[in-house]
Amino acid sequence: MRTIFRVTALGLLVLAFALPMVARAQGSAHVNVLTVTGAIDTWVEGYINRGISLSEQDGAQAVIILLNTPGGALNATQNITTRILNARVPVIVFVYPQGAWAGSAGTFITIAAHIAAMAPTTTIGAAHPVSSGGHSLEGDERDKIVNFSAAIIQNLEKQRGRHTEWVAKAVRESASATAQEALELNVIDLIANDPNDLLNKIDGKTIKTVAGELTLKTQRAGLVYVDMNIAELILHTMVDPNIALILLQLGLLALVVELYNPGATFPAVFGAICLVLAFVALGNLPVNWGGVILIVMAVIAFIIDVNVNSIALTIGALVMFVLGALMLFTPFTPQPPTMPTVSVSPWVVLVTGGAMLAFFVFIIGAAVRGYRYPVISGSEALVGVTGVAVTDLAPSGIARVKSEEWMADAIEGEIRQGEAIKVVRVDGLRLKVVKK
Repeated sequence: MRTIFRVTALGLLVLAFALPMVARAQGSAHVNVLTVTGAIDTWVEGYINRGISLSEQDGAQAVIILLNTPGGALNATQNITTRILNARVPVIVFVYPQGAWAGSAGTFITIAAHIAAMAPTTTIGAAHPVSSGGHSLEGDERDKIVNFSAAIIQNLEKQRGRHTEWVAKAVRESASATAQEALELNVIDLIANDPNDLLNKIDGKTIKTVAGELTLKTQRAGLVYVDMNIAELILHTMVDPNIALILLQLGLLALVVELYNPGATFPAVFGAICLVLAFVALGNLPVNWGGVILIVMAVIAFIIDVNVNSIALTIGALVMFVLGALMLFTPFTPQPPTMPTVSVSPWVVLVTGGAMLAFFVFIIGAAVRGYRYPVISGSEALVGVTGVAVTDLAPSGIARVKSEEWMADAIEGEIRQGEAIKVVRVDGLRLKVVKK
């Protein structure tokens, strides 16, 4: 019965993770819609690749990517643009909703689309390479990265037959443009109010893909939204500087709990999971590993402080944690133009720093102080206490300790009735004693 339950639970779990992939319309004229919000990372790459592949297989007229991103990882961006360029179905990137931004990596992805569209009041651009802290690069290093990035984005724009000078400025001078400006500069193909308006405006357009030329018939096509599956959604949500810091802190604190309670198991497992997820998130963000080291050192300093009880060490540990959190996403090495500038919210730093302080002062500190207090109740309180043999202990008999009579065993020779004894250990409800 238990085996059947486990198999059923595993099947339901797999179904839950795969459900967004199978609940799709096929056959009738339709356009698949992908929604990309937040940083461009490995899971967004996988999501877009899956969405394009699905559209190639289910006869979709096209696939629309609703894009709102500040940027993301270079490798993921390159893989996405390569997949779009080699798609056998028209790929339309639509910067949407109003107020959205196709920044950094988003600029490259928009330019790579067969049709690039923007909603009113949206923005595109600002793909200039920066160094740590968001400062412009200087010298040969700057020229090398800028020229390489400009060449990539100009090639993308040239292949789509659009304006190549402005996209170079987006990289070289961090230029940005509103939807109307981008249309006038021929950076994008059109402006649409929403996905339905977009379908009407692209109807009848002839698109050249690797499979040949295709004429879009989208005016009466249905919109089929292809969502991220649960795994993609959870992992993509973690690629947030605030969540990454919280996961890192929870993982370290859980391991500290296991350190002070060996064998508890759950804190160790929970801590390991949090740390793995934290490093997964950090791997998709412009991380400064010096910040990570400072946070780890802060935890070590707090552990030492709990044992030595030093105000200076407490303050030092708190300062290390705050500095580490603030510099966590200001890397020393130059970042690619696809990567956005991110930081941890000051409020999150304040809350996590306060939680760290309270955890060590009030929880771990109280536990350590409790370990130092002598046992004053239970059978353990009898160890080291003296008493008297009520009967001969040869070797077993009865002894009186703290006005109570106990079964006792003499472990170092017989003890006569009336002789003083000392408890050396307690074994269940029996005392192990020696002659005093």
